[in-house]
Amino acid sequence: MGADTGPPGAGSGRRGELDVLRGLVVVGLVFFHSALVFSPDDDFYVKDATTTDAVTVLAGFGVVWAMPMLFLVAGLGARHSVRRRGPARFARERLLRLGVPLVVGTVVLCPLPQWLRLRAADPAYDEPYPTFWGRFLSVRPDPADFPFVLEGEHFETGHLWFVLLLLAFCLLLAPFATALTGRADRAAEAVRRRPALLLLPALPLAAVNALLGMEEHYAGWNRWAYLLFFAYGFLLADDERVRVPTRRAAVRAGVAGVVLFAGTAPGFVAGDDPFTAWTPAALATRALFGAAGWCWVLAILGLLDRRPRFRRGMPPFLAYPAVAALPLYVLHQPVVVAYAYGVVGWSAPAGVKYAVIVAASLVTVVLLYELGVRRWAVTRWLFGMRPAPRATARPKDGPPTPSAP
Repeated sequence: MGADTGPPGAGSGRRGELDVLRGLVVVGLVFFHSALVFSPDDDFYVKDATTTDAVTVLAGFGVVWAMPMLFLVAGLGARHSVRRRGPARFARERLLRLGVPLVVGTVVLCPLPQWLRLRAADPAYDEPYPTFWGRFLSVRPDPADFPFVLEGEHFETGHLWFVLLLLAFCLLLAPFATALTGRADRAAEAVRRRPALLLLPALPLAAVNALLGMEEHYAGWNRWAYLLFFAYGFLLADDERVRVPTRRAAVRAGVAGVVLFAGTAPGFVAGDDPFTAWTPAALATRALFGAAGWCWVLAILGLLDRRPRFRRGMPPFLAYPAVAALPLYVLHQPVVVAYAYGVVGWSAPAGVKYAVIVAASLVTVVLLYELGVRRWAVTRWLFGMRPAPRATARPKDGPPTPSAP
């Protein structure tokens, strides 16, 4: 995204290191969802006969920060987009760039994992896929579960819950974007004067998770906690008055995050359901998890911002997933489930099966993106990408020069 003008202290462009991190998180979801095939706790679509608690423990280290970071980076991008386009054009742009891939992915991709779930659970199940596809799309309204306002016997948004929540947050933000921008300036100045305020967002996150409950289907966080991360990204993440104290506090925030996350272990390992129970132990576990998540995100933001290399441009191998993040996200889970369905029946060690699922899924997702999405104007639009850059013109004695926009 090009440079934007803004209030004093505001950033002037996208933070390259966060775009890289976003792309790497999306690639990491292939490893994460492949691991759920071997987790004893998660209700994943396809399960191997061999499971291990180690998957649950390792997954927790990603769950506590990865999806919150994606929402925070999206909030940062929304700030730049609103500044450049204005609230109304921002809402229309997000409706197209997120709404179209949401509909395409839900209709075309999400039925496959559900169909494979039925086949994996019952070897006698032989319903043809086209028939199931019609039943999958048989839906009814459910406004009480906003923003997931459709439900059906087999219908789901699946992994696209992230896209749906992000679209809802953008549309909720648009009418208040101008007012929030003014508040952001005052908040950034307050953080500059009192850096300890950087820890304040941990409190509402802890309260939302504790009082509204954690939702396993949305990577362990309450959906409205993600709205807070999105808002924090919009308000604070690219203001230099906030970035300076964030860089200074990164290590201490990381230590605090590790300590708080360790404090959740007793609640997750023993006792009542930590996701929904109202016992003191469950409430404390959820609150500690919410606070830990903010500390982890704050630490990662600060540590990455200490490294100036991304301000000079991204290496190609890191730029690739950064640009392709949304289509890779939309494509990845059906591919993982399809390979898992074919692999779990093998008489091979779980580690071998996991490696095969990951490797095959990564190759397939990249090929689908490269050959089926990136090169065609229609599919770029369907998967939320901007039009491809125009061909470059090469002067006789100089480097390639982009054609006029």
